[in-house]
Amino acid sequence: MRSDDEDDDKGKKKKGNAEKQSAAALCVGVGSFSDPSDLPGLAHFLEHMVFMGSEKYPSENGFDAFLKKHGGSDNASTDCERTIFQFDVQRKSFKEALDRWAQFFICPLMIRDAIDREVEAVDSEYQLAKPSDSHRKEMLFGSLAKPGHPMGKFCWGNAQTLKHEPKKKKINVYKRLRAFWKKHYSAHYMTLAVQSKEKLDTLEKWVREIFSKVPNNALSKPDFSDMLDPFDTPAFNKLYRVVPVRKVHALNITWALPPQEKYYRVKPLHYISWLIGHEGTGSILSVLRKKCWALALFGGNSETGFDQNTTYSIFSISITLTDEGFHNFYEVKKISLFFSLLSFLICLFVHAFRIYEEIQKIEANEFHYQEQIDPIEYAEDICENMQLFPKEDFLTGDQLMFEFDPEVINGALSLLTPEKANLMLLSPEHEGQCPLREKWFGTQYSVEGQEWMERWTGNLELNSELTLPAENKFIATDFTLKPSDCPDTEFPVRIAESDRGCLWYKKDNKFKIPKAYIRFHLISPVIQKSAKNVVLFDLLVNILCHNLAEPAYEAEVAQLEYKLVAGEHGLVINVKGFNHKLPLLFHLIIDHLADFSASPDVFSMFAEQLKKTYFNILIKPEKLGKDVRLLILEHSRWSMVEKYQALTAGLTSNELMDFSRNLKAELYAEGLVQGNFNSAESEQFLQYVTEKLQFSKLPAEVPVIFRVVELPLKHHICKVKSLNKGDANSEVTVYYQSGLKLLREHTLMELLVMHMEEPCFDFLRTKETLGYHVYPTCRNTSGVLGFSVTVETQATKFNTELVELKIEEFLASFEETLNSLTKEAFNTQVTALVKLKECEDTHLGEEVDRNWAEVLTQQFVFDRLNREIEALKQMTRAELVSWFKEHRGQNSRKLSVHGGGKKQEGEGGKAEDVSGSTYGEVSKLTFLSASPKMAGAVAIMDIPAFIEGLPLFPYHKILE
Repeated sequence: MRSDDEDDDKGKKKKGNAEKQSAAALCVGVGSFSDPSDLPGLAHFLEHMVFMGSEKYPSENGFDAFLKKHGGSDNASTDCERTIFQFDVQRKSFKEALDRWAQFFICPLMIRDAIDREVEAVDSEYQLAKPSDSHRKEMLFGSLAKPGHPMGKFCWGNAQTLKHEPKKKKINVYKRLRAFWKKHYSAHYMTLAVQSKEKLDTLEKWVREIFSKVPNNALSKPDFSDMLDPFDTPAFNKLYRVVPVRKVHALNITWALPPQEKYYRVKPLHYISWLIGHEGTGSILSVLRKKCWALALFGGNSETGFDQNTTYSIFSISITLTDEGFHNFYEVKKISLFFSLLSFLICLFVHAFRIYEEIQKIEANEFHYQEQIDPIEYAEDICENMQLFPKEDFLTGDQLMFEFDPEVINGALSLLTPEKANLMLLSPEHEGQCPLREKWFGTQYSVEGQEWMERWTGNLELNSELTLPAENKFIATDFTLKPSDCPDTEFPVRIAESDRGCLWYKKDNKFKIPKAYIRFHLISPVIQKSAKNVVLFDLLVNILCHNLAEPAYEAEVAQLEYKLVAGEHGLVINVKGFNHKLPLLFHLIIDHLADFSASPDVFSMFAEQLKKTYFNILIKPEKLGKDVRLLILEHSRWSMVEKYQALTAGLTSNELMDFSRNLKAELYAEGLVQGNFNSAESEQFLQYVTEKLQFSKLPAEVPVIFRVVELPLKHHICKVKSLNKGDANSEVTVYYQSGLKLLREHTLMELLVMHMEEPCFDFLRTKETLGYHVYPTCRNTSGVLGFSVTVETQATKFNTELVELKIEEFLASFEETLNSLTKEAFNTQVTALVKLKECEDTHLGEEVDRNWAEVLTQQFVFDRLNREIEALKQMTRAELVSWFKEHRGQNSRKLSVHGGGKKQEGEGGKAEDVSGSTYGEVSKLTFLSASPKMAGAVAIMDIPAFIEGLPLFPYHKILE
């Protein structure tokens, strides 16, 4: 839970009494596998370029501008063998949006001038991906494929492959781009899904009318199905030691199997992943957790193009190891558990039908009673399914297990042997021992031959602790919709209240599904007393989740979900799923909280893991920038660095147990129950919490928000050095504080940001090419309003001060745009925001999220959207322009936060090392002074000294 940014999208949340968005998605049956060898990343680059205007609608950002005016959004992604484009928009503008969008596949402009600029966007996307360990593992894994196989291609593309190298080789990128589009963007291997409330006949008419002009070249679709066994090479079946960016110990065991897509009705890998990824009693993870060697285990196939395509399918087991688990890696009888389990699965395969049938039942229940997802996501799923499955299975092919086939399942299981596995062991302790470097992401690694296999394959003993999952008591069997026992209400009502807690309740009579949501906030005064207490609270929640993992796993399998969050001021408990067995799960969580315990071994394991977690947050520029901004703005907030220092100073399990007792001694429990429970059943949840935990009432009310510092009427700049010494990524956020405002001003600011989104993207990304992520944001920081503009860039290209000057240049140009804004354009944007707020909820969870936000912040304005809509209808263009000028003038309260990355040597495409920061290097912030270019800006070199003596806003809730 965060007190800042919770309301960034609040104005776009839905009211629930108007139509949902219309959406469309188109899948092209070509991806990065089709990249030419001399232009790596061309398919990804084309995905960017087709959006930049068409012959019919030539404006470079015209489609985005149209969508923003009509409450829409769009996106695209390139996979190995498919590229997907999608958008959503308000229904009344759907036909025009379809026509504008279709032109990208009919006659895109792809003008020469745009190529160099958009290459920079692709390069920024690549630079942002470089510090990601998952992307780095993928690129290293792909490099193990046979020479000439497309898995070895550099699918991202960057300035080196799309600009500098082609220039040296005299390759005309413009011509090659158009040729690639002409060859591969052909109607006969495109699939399209549209969703709207029009009649099907109307939608079909529109699609025929608009998309019939998409060219069809009748050429054969790219086919890679003859390039089987890409990893039947000497480079596979080895142990790769890898240096990760984050502080993490992880073991990845991977098998490359024959393509499994044709077995979608059996889903053998999905089934095997259930057995291997099982976390209950008798599972491999249970055994490893008892030894304090592992924290998490995932098995399976992600079904992305990287994991599953026409040339192979991956099955992988990923284990997050503790320090002790890493150091025990080579102990034969211990680590051979993984392969012992596989032998065990094959031995007990005779029992498989019972488990398969149970999984079938669970997934069939979930499919039958599933809540709708956003139309844009649904359209994306369907258009891709249309590439993979026959017509009758478009809607179900990726979700259901249709038939049990022992031969198919056994065929896959029999290939999961040590001899066929490839291992990657990630650890920061490998630093200095890995002389090899992956070409594109610069990942450091070393290779070991067959020695590991000899230690793991000899006389595997069956571990007596391993068992197959028992019958699941959490599977729902009663799907009856319960009658209401109190009058229907549009919004939640308080049905129980005492000095120890209260409960809000709303019966679902709209979606009518046998599911429910239970949410509680257990507010405590002890958490924010010190940085040490905040750390102990984080540890308590992490260990509580660990204690629950095994007993609650069967509930998760049965599609019941729970989440425990260490909030700023209390423990947040979220539980949802089929209501029949939901009380069992809720009681289990409260029971474990009441009887909380942590052995010294478990405490040590999680203290070390939390140290890694804090470290991994601090090395991300965007996380560091946010932490610094909130440290300045929110009084008495404990920063991540202070928490890190408190943790490294040393804590004990006895201190944790003392904290646990103090936490549970005095609480206030505030809850919300929505869905298929009546009010009498709902009250029992609050009763169970108060009776089981036996806490006393709070001696005084505990605020659930921070007090906020009132910034001086000046420009202050805080430049902090990146804590990842090898990362070139930087972030600049320019924040303008408004102050204590009413709901009307909050809505006005949302309207301003909505006006700003497309011009911001056009100016800072498209024209200035400052970075891949650029965006304005509406900020509600503990009830104090403001707005900001953020740019994520690279120190190799721009210093942060130049980026800030460009942001100010944009804001100046935006002021001119606002001055010339016509009444018609203003009204169009107001209408778009009103329609977004009126847009109906897709599923019950959206309504619950909105109501829970009111309970969590203790504002209880459940009809907030109604009030915001009324406020919008009364706003004027003059009011908007005046508000912006007022907050940008001489008397503005401006705070700039710069998180500066390392300026690395070398051209854009050269892979530099982005790993290697030590624990000590992130234990203290390094502040930098501002240069003369930032005229008039006051540099913040010491945050406590800066905020000392500054006035504080009173506690504030944006109510009316």
